[in-house]
Amino acid sequence: MSETTTTVQEIPSQELKEKVIAAIKLVYDPEIPVDVYELGLIYEISIYPVNNVYVLMTLTSPNCPSAEFIPSEIKDKIQHIQGVNHVEMELTFDPPYSQDMMSEAAKLELGFL
Repeated sequence: MSETTTTVQEIPSQELKEKVIAAIKLVYDPEIPVDVYELGLIYEISIYPVNNVYVLMTLTSPNCPSAEFIPSEIKDKIQHIQGVNHVEMELTFDPPYSQDMMSEAAKLELGFL
């Protein structure tokens, strides 16, 4: 009788990063009809060995009423990607968020262009 072990299959980092971005784009600031990625709230996405994901992000303001909800929803969406091992979220306000961080698509959607 042979013993089988389950091993985590490492996903190529660029492929996993694309899946992480797609998952993040499912999360919206409840007050703004644009996803948090296009809003420019995501400062960094790093993929480490064996499918560990690190996300550095900010919020539109330190007093954002969704401060607890948005990071936890992003983490939840990433953890549901098949093969993801661990997700670490870090919230920062340095540099402070500004509308210049929005993508062109977000600026168009919000009427800034």
